[in-house]
Amino acid sequence: MMISSLRCFRKAQSKLFLNSFARLNVDGYYLIPKLNITLKSSSYCRNTSSCIKCKYFSKNVSSHHHKSSRCISSYKAKDVVDAAPQAIQPYLRLMRIDRPIGTWLLYLPCTWSISLAAAPGSLPDLYLLSLFGAGSLIMRGAGCTINDMWDRDFDTQVARTRDRPLASGQITYPQAWAFLALQMTAGLGILLQLNMYSIAVGAASLLFVTTYPLFKRFTYWPQIALGLTFNWGAVLGWAAVQSSVDVSTVLPLYCSCILWTLAYDTIYAHQDKEDDVKVGVKSTALRFGENSKLWLSGFTAAMIPGLLLTGIASDQMWPYYAGVAAVIGHLSHQIYSVNLDDPNDCLKKFKSNRNLGLIFLAAIISSNLLRPL
Repeated sequence: MMISSLRCFRKAQSKLFLNSFARLNVDGYYLIPKLNITLKSSSYCRNTSSCIKCKYFSKNVSSHHHKSSRCISSYKAKDVVDAAPQAIQPYLRLMRIDRPIGTWLLYLPCTWSISLAAAPGSLPDLYLLSLFGAGSLIMRGAGCTINDMWDRDFDTQVARTRDRPLASGQITYPQAWAFLALQMTAGLGILLQLNMYSIAVGAASLLFVTTYPLFKRFTYWPQIALGLTFNWGAVLGWAAVQSSVDVSTVLPLYCSCILWTLAYDTIYAHQDKEDDVKVGVKSTALRFGENSKLWLSGFTAAMIPGLLLTGIASDQMWPYYAGVAAVIGHLSHQIYSVNLDDPNDCLKKFKSNRNLGLIFLAAIISSNLLRPL
């Protein structure tokens, strides 16, 4: 029976379950013989004091708070990969299905642009949002495959990446090439659903997709290349709706998105700064060093004019500008509170940018609904 199939019970029910079926051995594992499950006792679920849906248990919730605590319900993407047939799991991990934050960060600029391009008083096109969602999943996976093919030798030397499928030998280069061809074919199939202008705009991004992993080898600014790549959807989304690009709206949005990427990916890069020095790769985290928060604040401040220009050019209403304020406030809080020497906190702040993006999306949709017809 899969652990993820177990229901979360409240405190009394969980204790009854453990007392009835489980025993704690000397290594700190709960053994549940009747279900053939072994669970590690290293932290606790934030939802209950001892959650039997969780991988982990804690004997004393009131006196311990482990920052690694997670209920398994928050790992649905990982559970999907773990439940998949063994033969395809390495491919799902190669395209980072178990780590969906990258897909979100690729998708959100698309949703902003699609929503801004919608007719006044209207919701964004749900078909396009769905199509771009599928495209983001596939092309983020293709980007990760390309990245791992370029970086296999580096990944074997970095603690966080040495278990990736290519670095660990679970997938060979010929297999990765074949899988990449499959992903690119699927991505092309989605792109061909758009208008001809959008097809040309989407094809123009392929240069960025295939080359951005190389920039860390020769510049301390690889995050710029990532920003150019990851935020191309801010251009493509508008083109998909309007069959053209309004430069006065899209260009400042695209520039602001690149600055956003510089901020969140610099925070992310601080996780690996020690390993990056050892293996000889570069990043803005190493370039900025102790001045990182100052640079991050500068990127955040520089986003404001671009977002305001986008709102003015597209005749947005007050919810849009409230959303801009929320974005700046969210980023400011990240910068102020992040501990750049704590990889876990850097990852937490990095992941919080999904919420930032969703808040801004809600603001854009609300604003567009208020626009006069």
